[in-house]
Amino acid sequence: MNAAAALRARNERRTRFLLLTPAMVLLLFAASGPLVIVLIYSFLTPGSYGGVEWNFSVQAWFNVVAKIDFFTDELTFADAHLSVFWRSFKLSVFTAILTFVFGFPTAYFIATRPKRSRDMWMLLIMIPFWTNLLIRTFAIMELIRNEGTVNTILMGVGIIDQPIQMLFTEFAVLIGMTYVYLPLMILPIYASMERFDFNLVEAGYDLYATRFQVLRRVIFPLVKPGVVAGSILVFVPCLGAYVIPRVLGGGKQLMLGNLIELQFGQLRNWPLGAALSLTLLAVVMIALIFYVRAVGQEESPHG
Repeated sequence: MNAAAALRARNERRTRFLLLTPAMVLLLFAASGPLVIVLIYSFLTPGSYGGVEWNFSVQAWFNVVAKIDFFTDELTFADAHLSVFWRSFKLSVFTAILTFVFGFPTAYFIATRPKRSRDMWMLLIMIPFWTNLLIRTFAIMELIRNEGTVNTILMGVGIIDQPIQMLFTEFAVLIGMTYVYLPLMILPIYASMERFDFNLVEAGYDLYATRFQVLRRVIFPLVKPGVVAGSILVFVPCLGAYVIPRVLGGGKQLMLGNLIELQFGQLRNWPLGAALSLTLLAVVMIALIFYVRAVGQEESPHG
């Protein structure tokens, strides 16, 4: 019996391995392969008209955060790159906060509806995903431009005398990313709340807890994994956003995605673009590690 069980277990492992092989091959060549190429390019010398020259150099990694003055040979920080890094991080954090502020009540509202109407509300949340990102971005542009809906209404009711400049600012980029990525915050929070036992809320009220205390000590701790997951799902794509800063920022509010495209495109500095891409990848990996640890610490006390 032991020999038969061992043979059966070995056959099961072989079957699982064969089933995983196509996915492993796809990940190896379609994901790992391009990353290896980008890593190699980051240690080469930029070509005169784009591309790379096969001469080993760490200059691209050096130029990510520092630069040497052309006339004085003085070593200084790459202010432009650091400014883009800071803007990308700042707007990504603010976007995650705003999507949480709007997404948490929305998810709570949907989770507390009767089961037969939840699908309709979720359908309304998902409808924006059926529209191209560029179209949604232009829709926001039409709302906040000087002659757009918002300024027209404000001037019509006499609140302002002249249009407020909202387009081509960080505010415009923030509004655009909040609108686009809001469903990515709502869905994980709703998934956590859907499994939530609302009898615990009633128990909190029976123990004379206020609404805020119930929210802080009962609801939020139990749906925290969904909040963390939604924050990561919003934060990560915001870091590499390209279309929204390009359209709503007007080329004045560059983010990491725009800076990388600029290096590969107009500036023809492929090694620097590759180094910036890997830097962005490192930041995303750090965010994912934070998510895994946060969720693990949340689940470990409950087994």
